[in-house]
Amino acid sequence: MHYVSTGQGPAVVLIHGLFGNLDNLKNLANALEPHYQVIRVDLPNHGQSQHWQQMDYPQLAQECVNLLSTLAIPEAHFVGHSMGGKVAMALALLHPVKVTSLVVADIAPVSYSPRHQKVFAGLTSLPLDSKTTRKTALEHLLAADIDVGTAQFLLKNLQRTDTGFEWKMNLAGLIENYPQIIGWDMPNTSFNKPCFFIRGGESEYVTAEHTDAIMQQFPKVSAKTINGTGHWLHAQKPEIFNRLVVEFIDKHSV
Repeated sequence: MHYVSTGQGPAVVLIHGLFGNLDNLKNLANALEPHYQVIRVDLPNHGQSQHWQQMDYPQLAQECVNLLSTLAIPEAHFVGHSMGGKVAMALALLHPVKVTSLVVADIAPVSYSPRHQKVFAGLTSLPLDSKTTRKTALEHLLAADIDVGTAQFLLKNLQRTDTGFEWKMNLAGLIENYPQIIGWDMPNTSFNKPCFFIRGGESEYVTAEHTDAIMQQFPKVSAKTINGTGHWLHAQKPEIFNRLVVEFIDKHSV
């Protein structure tokens, strides 16, 4: 798994969401680096990491365990956004000795109904030949009814080749494994260390109906809503998001 490690101190691992890469939480990394070793990862099928044809949360959690072993780190704080939050939660449930504390940004430990069909349709129908430019690619995604912010985020995955463009991410693999990505097939267990759930006030990803599932699996949870933000809360109000995360990790660092 590709990663970047900066800073020194207790370890904090930052995990991006679907279609993202290790740059997504760089702003948070900058806030943590003065006092922590911050490890930003590209999850498999994303960024510069390897492409997997099969991908589920137990496998991704094990990949995080392997990374800690590679870096000779016994345990770390984990911060995950969206799908990355599910990876971090799966790690906490399956390998609790590896997790000092857990921060989950705008996702719940539940199965979701499909919500990325338009995105997949727009991405798979985008021509990647020599006639394509970043401008025409953006126009194509906007025509596919994808909002401009999401479209610009998705196009960070395009990289130029001799004959046009290609996706850095394993788009076919993400489509194949999408049921596992939105699902939550985890054992009936709980993580009894500090957890912090942060949600966007205008997001539909974490709602009151998810409270019981969160409490059952993460009983030592505290929670905060950042008003005026949606699912991309860390990008929309980074100063508030970063401050909340740093304060929580400071409180629970040895």
